[in-house]
Amino acid sequence: MENEMDPDWKMKVMIIGGVVGAVVGVGAAYIYVRKLEESGEKPGIATKEAVAVGFSLVSLLRQIANMGS
Repeated sequence: MENEMDPDWKMKVMIIGGVVGAVVGVGAAYIYVRKLEESGEKPGIATKEAVAVGFSLVSLLRQIANMGS
């Protein structure tokens, strides 16, 4: 039986991924801003925190890439 997938499935996946990424990004920024407002701190990210977030994002991307396997 031939797999008859929608020829535009790639574009749909890209659009959905972009929308989800944008929503998650805005949500993360909102949480960050609220935390700063509540604590009265000035905006800024320490190098250690930036590296930790970077490694977490790489790990997340690896997990997403492995979903297709």
